[in-house]
Amino acid sequence: QVQLVESGGGLVQAGGSLRLSCAASERTFRGNAMAWFRQAPGKERNIVAAISWSGSTYYADSVKGRFTISRDNAKNTAYLQMNNLKPEDTAVYYCAVKNWPVRLGYDPPNEYDYWGQGTQVTVSS
Repeated sequence: QVQLVESGGGLVQAGGSLRLSCAASERTFRGNAMAWFRQAPGKERNIVAAISWSGSTYYADSVKGRFTISRDNAKNTAYLQMNNLKPEDTAVYYCAVKNWPVRLGYDPPNEYDYWGQGTQVTVSS
């Protein structure tokens, strides 16, 4: 059974930092692109950042310069380091895996193959 296990969400004040982690099985992780999406109440699920197997990255304009996506292929884990958090970053964050082919950052959510359960990030003002 495919599993993506997210961790690291929580409550933080504006300007603070959080690091999200997404652990996957080797079969799920190897060779595939990973991405983080977020969904606020009443809004669509939107991509935040994505990273290819080789390490190429994509960021949404709203998080450029504040968030960093990375992956540790030896640990089958992807990360999202979030700095200088703002109240508008409040959402449920999901990690997702996309098999080949990949248009890094431009594949819509329904084309991703596997999803985590989501982790809540709340930024207070």
